[in-house]
Order: sequence, then C-alpha cells, then structure tokens
Amino acid sequence: MTLPEGYEQYFKEWEDKTGAFIEFAPERAAAPVKNGAPLSGLPFAVKDNIAVKGFSLSCGSRLLSGLKAPYTATAVGKLEEAGAFVIGKTNLDEFGMGSSTDNSAIKRTNNPWDISRVSGGSSGGSAAAVAAGLVPFALGSDTGGSIRQPASFCGVAGLKPTWGAVSRYGLVAYASSLDTVGVIAGNVATTRTVFRVIKGADPFDQTSRDAPADTPPAGNTIGVLSPAAIARAIADDFPAEAAKAAVLESEVEKSFALAKENLKKLGYTLAEIEITSLKYGVPAYYTIATAEASANLARFDGIRYGKRPDWAENPDELVDKARDAGFGDEVKLRILLGTFVLRSGFQDRYYLRAQRIRAGIRRDFERHLGPFDGGPDAEGGGHCAAILMPVFPTRAFGRGEGKTLSPFAQKAADLYTCCANLAGLPALAFPVSVEGGLPTGVQLLGRPFGEETLFSIAEKYEAAYPFPHPPGFKPLWGQGQGVSCIKHS
Repeated sequence: MTLPEGYEQYFKEWEDKTGAFIEFAPERAAAPVKNGAPLSGLPFAVKDNIAVKGFSLSCGSRLLSGLKAPYTATAVGKLEEAGAFVIGKTNLDEFGMGSSTDNSAIKRTNNPWDISRVSGGSSGGSAAAVAAGLVPFALGSDTGGSIRQPASFCGVAGLKPTWGAVSRYGLVAYASSLDTVGVIAGNVATTRTVFRVIKGADPFDQTSRDAPADTPPAGNTIGVLSPAAIARAIADDFPAEAAKAAVLESEVEKSFALAKENLKKLGYTLAEIEITSLKYGVPAYYTIATAEASANLARFDGIRYGKRPDWAENPDELVDKARDAGFGDEVKLRILLGTFVLRSGFQDRYYLRAQRIRAGIRRDFERHLGPFDGGPDAEGGGHCAAILMPVFPTRAFGRGEGKTLSPFAQKAADLYTCCANLAGLPALAFPVSVEGGLPTGVQLLGRPFGEETLFSIAEKYEAAYPFPHPPGFKPLWGQGQGVSCIKHS
C-alpha cells in the first residue's frame, strides 16, 4: 500500500509544529494490505511506553533513550493482524507521569490548536498526532486520565477501557492496578472498531479477560455529576488550593452545559447525581499510584535496564548514579512518595486506607449504574445508562509564568478522571465545542465492560454535532463503517 499523496510533507509541517512523534517510520507503509481485514492498510501511532518490536521504547525518559523493544505488545499485534501498521511512536510524560507531556525528557509536544499550549498528558503525543490528522487513531495508556485529558485538550475521542478488558502485555507498568491500554481516534466509530480488535483475554496477561454477557441498562437516563455537585463534595475536606484548582473555568462550564442541552435534544433523560466519596479520589489515587510506581520502577537500575553511568565504585553507587541521571524530577517525586507510603508502619495509615476508599468509590458508582457483579439490584439504585462528567477543569493550558497550572494544581485537577481508574470503569471522552479557539470535551462513564453503551451515546451525539478540527487539518483518512479508508488525491 501507499500513503496518501503529499502525506510526508503534511506530516513534516505538523510535526515541526507539534512534536508529537519520537520515532517516525513511513517505510512501514510498504506492508501488504490485508483485504477484508477491519483495519486494512491503516497507519496508527503508539505511545512510547507500549512495545513494538524494533521501535523505540523510551517511555519519555533519559534512562531508556535509545532502547529498542525486543517484542510487540498484544494490543499492537492484534491491530497488525487486523491489517493496520505502526507508523511511529509518540511522545509522553516520562513513564506516564504528568498532565502536559512537558515532563518528557525527549522533546516537547505542542497542542495542534495552539502551539503555545500543552497537548495534555501523559498521552499527549498520541492525541496531538490524531488531532492533526497524521494518523486516524493511536494507542495510549490511561492510569488516572492520561488518555481522556489530552483527548479533551486536542478535540478528539479518547477511550479508557474497563480494567482487564485489554491486555497490558507490552505496556511498561506505572501503576498496575490502574493502568489500561486505550484508544485515541478522530471519531467515535473508529474508536469502537479499534477497541473491538484489541479487547479480550490474553494468556500473557492473567488480569485480562473476555467481556461477560452484555446486559444493557434499562432506559436512557444519563446521570450528571454537575460542577455544583462536585463543589459540594469537596467543600469541607479539600485543601483550599486544591479546591480552587478543581473549579471549572467559565469556558469549560459553558461547554458542559451545552453537552447536557444537546443530550436532552437527542432524547436522553438527565438526572443530577452526587458521589460523596469523590473528595477522597485524588489522595487515594496518588497513594496507590505512587506506591505501585515505586515497586514497578525498581527494575530500572542501570544493570538490567537503562543507561549505565561511566563508572561506579560498587553496585549501589551504580544504581544511584543511573537513577539520578536518568529519572526526571516528577518520576523521582512519585517514587519517593510511593516508598514512603509503603514503609513499615505506614501501610495501614496510607496505602491500605486508600484501598478501602477505592472500594467505597466503586460502591458509590454502583449506586447509580447498578451493581457490577450481576447480582440483584441494590435498594434505591439509580441505574443510569452512563454518567456524564467534565474531563478537566480547564482547557489546554499554556506555558510560562501566569499561564500554566502548577504541578500541585494539575494533580488536584485529576479529580475528574482518576475515579474511573480507581473503580475500574470504562470512560469515553469526546469534544463538545470550541471555546476561545480551543476544544473542550466531556466524558461518559459506564458499567464494567459497558463500552458499547458509551459508544452508542457518543456516536449519536457526534452524528448530530460533528467533532471540530484545528485550522490546517486535512481529512486524509475517509470514513466507512467505523473505520477509515485511505483517501488518495
């Protein structure tokens, strides 16, 4: 097969502006087309913490720069079997830790809508590549919002699947009980098709499984976790600075109100809901995530993996030097936090307490979505088809003093996304409007393995209110039956 005429020049123009890719291999387009395969002849990009044999596997870190993957992740292999081919690896926050992709040690990625602003994180390279039309879809990973937030910032669809729905084999682990491999695409139909290809049990990942029999929810009620409900949830216990960081800016609030109005026009019934445990989501998430990160990243010692220092007096000094030179500040901070909460005498106080909070958050979602174990309905259960929430309290933020969010504010803003990871639920972000020249999106959360319900709602929404594109975007990939076909000029 061949890429569309003029593609490499188009790619160069956008890549010079966005810096989305760490590695680009257009020669992969020479792969034979598999006629009849659902994704035949389509290029896609892969976040550089997911293994593709022969490609970079830097994880956005100096420690792993230059490393080539010796094998291919299961999700990537399934896409290749379905006829797609990897055209490159995309930039990310180091080891998936961040909300801007500015934490990458490799390069900086800019937002296609405004290159003075971030593309979001940690899957910012994948989101920027799709938003610019360089690929019809890309793989990313989501630990606490790392697919949905950049998708919202860049104006594309982003799916975080149910935990266990997609194999994590080949994904470099950050926080294993929260990580998911997911999809970023230019439309909901392509997102659905890619997810159907990559989902399912994998013998290389014993936490993966096939979806149980689908039991679609009765009715068409969508629960709405409104900004007012969120404000009430965090009013008493959130520190003042964190509460301020979680307040929606006016443009995001306007877009959220528009999404509600449009869903009503499409025939959905909206019901205001509250999730009282929401205020504990961020501290529970960072306690669990950093604890698991401190264990997972222990393998990167300059001996088995990563660059070694030129010299060291003994093995301990070698490891210290390798990590000091190889890890960035954000990664070091999270490792230190995780090591602290796992110390003897602190596990009960922090880590185990966070796990109990996690169970409480899951129960809160069950009250509105129905029980997740297939048992009888809980008394008073609301049983919404999905829950509508904001994705992030701001649009894509800028860089420089007075324009960017502080690292603390970025973490507090994870309030809107991290609870889906804690509860293991599927969540789908999609754009609603362009406010002040920047796209703004919302997200739908559903029952475990309820991705098809989310797709159905979002596809209906997209059909009535098409997704926007940044200035200079060219539709190189035609659409058909939920996948793209190469459009040649």
